[in-house]
Amino acid sequence: MSIRGIVLGIATAALLAGPACAQTKIGLIDLTKVFEGYYKTKAAKGLLRDQEDELRKNEKVLLDQYQKSTDDYKKAFDDSNNQAISADEREKKKKAAESNLLELKRLEEQLTQFKRSADTTLNERMLKMRENIMEEIRAVVNAKAKSGGFSMVLDTSGESFNRAPTVLYNNGENDITTSVLLQLNASEPPSFKGDKKEEKGSLK
Repeated sequence: MSIRGIVLGIATAALLAGPACAQTKIGLIDLTKVFEGYYKTKAAKGLLRDQEDELRKNEKVLLDQYQKSTDDYKKAFDDSNNQAISADEREKKKKAAESNLLELKRLEEQLTQFKRSADTTLNERMLKMRENIMEEIRAVVNAKAKSGGFSMVLDTSGESFNRAPTVLYNNGENDITTSVLLQLNASEPPSFKGDKKEEKGSLK
């Protein structure tokens, strides 16, 4: 045999023996399904919606004030150019228009700052919510991975940099999605379950 053939044979034998020696056990989980199905996620999303609704109500108050100031400015500006009224009256309307314009700019700046602050607040609360919930999910996953003897657990809902699934194929073995979700939702308060039943009933 040639030296090249001997080396190739040794390499092939090593590759065939590798899996038998390693015995790597990999667990699978659909992290998106777990996150969305966790009752605390649903409760947090409801709270965030309520907070967003409150912020939008406050924003509408500012928008109404801004619209009123816009209308006042337009009226005062039109009156300041109305030749049917006296020069003194037009001068008064002109000063009123200038005052309204300053108020309009102030409200515009206030509205812009409010929108920016509201969006930042909501984003920060959402990220904090995700961080806290993911920490709880990871704790359950880690415990199950250790008790199940898994070397690692892969997220089947993840995507690679080219937007392709990270896990291209799996046969469903060692999938801990259901067991993790059941454990997380085992502490769901009865009152929360009752709220969900009422919501389902209202949709009928």
